[in-house]
Parts: sequence; C-alpha cells; structure tokens
Amino acid sequence: MAEGREIHPAKRGMTGKIRVPGDKSVSHRSVMFSAIAKGAVRVKNFLEAADCLSTAACMRALGASVERREDDSLRVTGVGLHGLKEPAAILDAGNSGTTLRLLLGILAAQPFFSALAGDASLSRRPMGRVVEPLVRMGAAIRGRDANRFLPLAVLPREGRLRAMDYESPVASAQVKSAILLAGLYADGETTVEEPALSRDHTERMLGAFGARIRREDATVTIEPVDELFSPEEIIVPGDISSAAYWLVAASLIEGSDILLEDVGVNPTRTGILDVLSAMGADVTLSNERESGGEALADIRVRSASLRGTSFGGAIIPRLIDEIPILAVAALFAAGDTVISGAAELRVKETDRLQAVTTELNRLVPGAVEATQDGMIIHGGRAPSPAVCRTYDDHRMAMSLAVAGLAGEGVTLDAPACVNISYPSFYQTMDRLVQ
Repeated sequence: MAEGREIHPAKRGMTGKIRVPGDKSVSHRSVMFSAIAKGAVRVKNFLEAADCLSTAACMRALGASVERREDDSLRVTGVGLHGLKEPAAILDAGNSGTTLRLLLGILAAQPFFSALAGDASLSRRPMGRVVEPLVRMGAAIRGRDANRFLPLAVLPREGRLRAMDYESPVASAQVKSAILLAGLYADGETTVEEPALSRDHTERMLGAFGARIRREDATVTIEPVDELFSPEEIIVPGDISSAAYWLVAASLIEGSDILLEDVGVNPTRTGILDVLSAMGADVTLSNERESGGEALADIRVRSASLRGTSFGGAIIPRLIDEIPILAVAALFAAGDTVISGAAELRVKETDRLQAVTTELNRLVPGAVEATQDGMIIHGGRAPSPAVCRTYDDHRMAMSLAVAGLAGEGVTLDAPACVNISYPSFYQTMDRLVQ
C-alpha cells in the first residue's frame, strides 16, 4: 500500500509568489498538434507530468520527434498531417483521458491499424461519447462492450472521413476536439454545436497552426486542410486548474497574500474566478497580456470571509475540474452552496461527485449532500482531523490537502497521484506554510 501523507493545519497565513506548472490542456495540444504539422517548434513551460508525458510518448510512437532540450523546453519535429506511421506497440494513454480522446480523432482517419490502452482508472471510463460521432464520420473503432471501454482498436481507413454537423449532447472540450481533429481529414466542413461553450484551447491552437476555423457562440466549424505548419515557439501559460488550489487556500487561511504569476486566463477556463468573486473572495488580476492566442495574467489573492453561493448551467464547462476545490471553499464558507449541472464529474478519474461528498463528510459529518448532477454543501461548521481517500485522483488529493491546511489537518492515503498534473504540489505547499 502506498505511504500516506499527513497535512497539518497552517499555523499562519500563506505569503509569497508562485509559478504554477504549465497548463495541462495546452501542454497536451502543443505536442499533439506539433506532431501532425510540418516543421519544428520549441514548446516552453511544458507540463512535465504523467498525463502530458503520455501524450508525448504516444506521438513518438507514431513517428514524431519529441526531445527535451537543455533549457527545459521541448523541441517537437512533426511529420505532417499525413505522415504518421503505424505504431509498433499498443499506444498507452496512462491515466489521461485527454490523450486518449484527442488521439482517437487523429487515428480515426489513418490508413493503418492502431490500438489504445490505459491504466485501470482510464479503463473504467466509457469512451462511447467520443467513439460514436467518429463512427458516424466513417471511422472503424472496436472496444469492449457497447460503452466502448478500453482497450480500443482503430482499423485502417481508406479515403477521407465524412464531414458532418454534430449536435453534442454535452459541453465537452474532449469530445469537440476529437471531432475537430477528425474534421481536418474529412471530405468537407465539419461543425460541432454544444449546449454551452466548452474550453476552446483546440480551436485557438489549431488556428495558430493554419487550420481554417470559424466560431459563433457555442458552434465551431473546421475545414479540411492539406497540411498544418508549426509556429516557431509555443509558450504554455500557467494552469489555472493548478492555481485554483492556492486561490482557495489563500482565501481560507487568515493572513494570506499570494501572487500567482503568468496564469492562463482563457475566458473558457475562468469560471472559478467568477464563483470565488460571488463568494466574496479578494482576487485581482494584473499584467494581463496574450501569448500564442492564450490570455495570461498575474493573479493576487488575499484571505477573505467567504459566503455560500449557487452555480450551474453554462458556467460548469468553464470550471469542471475546479469543482472539488470549490466544494472545499464552500465547506468553510458561511451558509449553503448549491452546485448543479455537473453530472460530467461522475465519469472523471473517479466519480468525483460521490468522492467529494464522502471525503468532505469525513471532515464535517453531514455537511455535503450529493444530488444527481451536483451537491449541496452546508458550510461554516468546524472540521475535524480525518484520514481521507484520494481515489488515486490528483484533483481529489490536492483539494483534500487544502481542506487539511485550512481546517484541522488530514491524512491522505495515496498522495502521489498529484504527479498526474502537479508534481511539485507538496513542495510548494510546504514552502508557503513555513
């Protein structure tokens, strides 16, 4: 059994400057899109974490060159849109749903056979919502039972995929991205319409690579192209999902004042800032700028008295990964917080709705009620020390760590899962609370 980790209550406010790791979503896409483009690109601030390394390994296996440079940047030399080769072994996505789903969009159009697998957690996550639209475009994908669980086999495709107009039942950047990538290889324009706008990193970055994309509200259309061309450099902004833990920790721990530098503030990702503002958090942005189509800013957060709020609907895709840490904020806030429209959390690395409910109730019994698509959190009651499960889910581990810092401490059963997205999380935490 993995060794547990004790998180002790913060004895004083957290102060200092932080540079959070590179954005996970942008890191994945920077390597994947560079691999299917012509030319070489220097990727700076790439997230050196397990999920993104899975993407890099898969693209190497498909023929691209991905090299670590002495200055800690990556140099990716692509093979072009039609230059991928049949992998010699099964492509292993590890724990990364982004790797798997986006790669399916590319592999669906290839004239060779490929097989994909992942770890135990990823193998429990149904892939039908991505596989089904790709099959409608003409892909031949075989999986384990009707829910298309891993492993998956993608059969060779002769000729172009069929273009289509797809009305997605969910607002999912991964579903949208897989279809758009397949659309690069289609016989006409492919359109995806979502019920609400999901993260748009794919659209922004493909545009930087020369793809022809049109966007209107929650609808995006892509035209097929003969080739993509890499920019000379991609700078990956700091991940707001990683910054979220410090935004909440500094808000909750009295006397805190933290500056988070060079954080990505893409409008499709800043729902957490809106919710924290509604809760009364003291958060301000400065030094706002843009790099490679992505907005960046420095974010200052100071401790404040939080109050409960309600959120759901169109904002959920803008903060889906931040709901566990927002639930922690709600646990300490005065009054009730109601979260709705978040059923997507049930098919993440674990059923996060149930996991958050179970583990926060260990800290404050009866504080959290799970609903079908969200939760109700009764805030403001004093927590107790507890031993909590992480479910080998990085976002659960970091959210519970913040709960321990702001409360009376917590022991995590499997803390190492933070390596999925934030390998230096505990070192940064220790520095801030010393």
